[in-house]
Amino acid sequence: MKDFEATPLEVLNATLDSMGPIAVAVSGGVDSLTLAQAAHRRLGAGVEMIHATSPAVPAEATARTRALAEREGWTLKVIDAGEFADKDYLANPVNRCFFCKSSLYRSLAAMTERQVVSGANTDDLGDYRPGMQAAAERGVRHPFIEAGIDKAGIRAVARTLGLDGIAELPASPCLSSRIETGIPVTPEVLDFVHAVESRISGWLAGRGGFPGAVRCRIRHDGPAVELDAASLAMVLAPEADALRGEMADLAASRGYGADLPFGPYRMGSAFLRAESA
Repeated sequence: MKDFEATPLEVLNATLDSMGPIAVAVSGGVDSLTLAQAAHRRLGAGVEMIHATSPAVPAEATARTRALAEREGWTLKVIDAGEFADKDYLANPVNRCFFCKSSLYRSLAAMTERQVVSGANTDDLGDYRPGMQAAAERGVRHPFIEAGIDKAGIRAVARTLGLDGIAELPASPCLSSRIETGIPVTPEVLDFVHAVESRISGWLAGRGGFPGAVRCRIRHDGPAVELDAASLAMVLAPEADALRGEMADLAASRGYGADLPFGPYRMGSAFLRAESA
């Protein structure tokens, strides 16, 4: 008799069953939205979702979370996690994410007695993730990691749950990740980053493009835009002259000068970590 391998959703469901009542930290990206929907389907009243807003969270992420919650009948709370009151976070050190996640999980713990869970997955284990240290200190659990599910597995789970649009969302860390280490995080800088990325993404989508990566980096020598190969080719084409001019004007209006270079996407290129001696 042939043995059948469990699907990622079946493994995830078994993991969720072992956790009891949970509170899902929902950022509005593919990972946390998929986890929230899977938990809602599996646990019903045994789960609540908590979404934190801040200048580092794009408005569309909040809108996406609210829309899915309303459609599916989630129990959703929207809060301000308060990281912008933390001077250590605002200074943007190499472990900025530790301070961000500490604020988030501290705020969540103050408003729920349920087990807090995140959408972290096994692909996150290979990177430097100071936010995972904050999660460990607060007793946060990670169902996808415990179930052995990576990013591709999450997208498969999303499709199984009927979240086809969510499954295709490109990865998009918080807006603060665009700011090079050591440059202070401010709402004004994040607003500029979001304005550039939103305009370019909208332009690409309007011409049949599917942006895999659109990042406005804030570097010590000025801002720059990084794009996946297909998007970069479109934006550098002659028909995008007006778009590039518009972005240069936007940069100049925010005090950056009119030079806004475009180049290939490099994951984590704003993250500067001192080499060990």
